Amino acid sequence: MKTILSLVLLVLCVSSCGTYSDEQMKEFDTKIQSYLKKNNIECLKSSSGLYYKIIEEGEGRKIQYTDVVSFKYSGRLLNGKLFDDRKDPVTFEVSKLIGCWKEIMLNLKPGGKAFLVSPPQLGYGTNNLDDIPKNSILVFEMEVVSVNEFEK
Repeated sequence: MKTILSLVLLVLCVSSCGTYSDEQMKEFDTKIQSYLKKNNIECLKSSSGLYYKIIEEGEGRKIQYTDVVSFKYSGRLLNGKLFDDRKDPVTFEVSKLIGCWKEIMLNLKPGGKAFLVSPPQLGYGTNNLDDIPKNSILVFEMEVVSVNEFEK
């Protein structure tokens, strides 16, 4: 069931995620900064609004947009509620990942690990999913297990 949910979530995100006003974007950013401060977590912020920390870069060449990645992850809401925990790797084309995952993958190599806090526009946006309310800020811990070049 969780595998099906993950696939549905990825497909939904590739096709949507809505548009937000500047005011909404500032509100999301303020909530993320408050979360990071409260939990004493230092992160970098990308131009897209993604907050992240590379825990381990990994080894080899950087992951490319056209690669297929296998990775483990856990996902939580900002309130700490766990909505997904993948101890066994899942495999997807980088180009088909949600925005925050796509962005972080392009900064990692095989074996890389990262922590990220994603505003809604880089996650599941306005989609209201079973365990993830619409406009949710998401917290992920990820580990890249393997990377393969996409074969057509």
